[in-house]
Amino acid sequence: MRIHQLSVTYLAEQDRILARINTDASQEMRLWLTRRLMLGLWPLLNKLVTTHLLKLEPAGSTLETADDDLKQMLTEFRKEEFLKQADFDTPYQDNQQQLPLGEDPLLVTDVDVSPLPTGRLRMSFNERLVVGVEPRSFTMEMEPQLMQGLMHLLELALARSQWREAFGTPVAVEETVAADDESARKPRYLN
Repeated sequence: MRIHQLSVTYLAEQDRILARINTDASQEMRLWLTRRLMLGLWPLLNKLVTTHLLKLEPAGSTLETADDDLKQMLTEFRKEEFLKQADFDTPYQDNQQQLPLGEDPLLVTDVDVSPLPTGRLRMSFNERLVVGVEPRSFTMEMEPQLMQGLMHLLELALARSQWREAFGTPVAVEETVAADDESARKPRYLN
């Protein structure tokens, strides 16, 4: 499966984040991300992605002994480099013909993330709700650039959710936009 587009939107009436993944094969996977899930996942995901980015650097293992400020600076540089190449302007195509997980989004109860030797990250989203009900899951592999795009979209959704304080993430300049500003409510997309 090749990912074509990502959409991450905070839906206030649900108090959840809806993530949609659109593939080149005209499939769409829909995922609900809850505050409870994100409280545990967000710090771990940030740490894992940062560590993974540093390992992909040409200096690789020598960066493990580097000073934390240098690591942070290099990581931020790589993230900005990836985000400059991303397309956040093309609207998400929500006319997908196939919904392998069904009409209802998968209510993610846990996520497994593992770095691969190829530089990709494998993410498995699992829904384990009730005993006796068949659990649903979805696994995808993402290149570092696409992973940074997803992290950026999640960060924007977290800012809109006002869950931010619990995540210990600094407030971005974009968040200073007034709540009634139409552009603040528009979803952002990644192709």
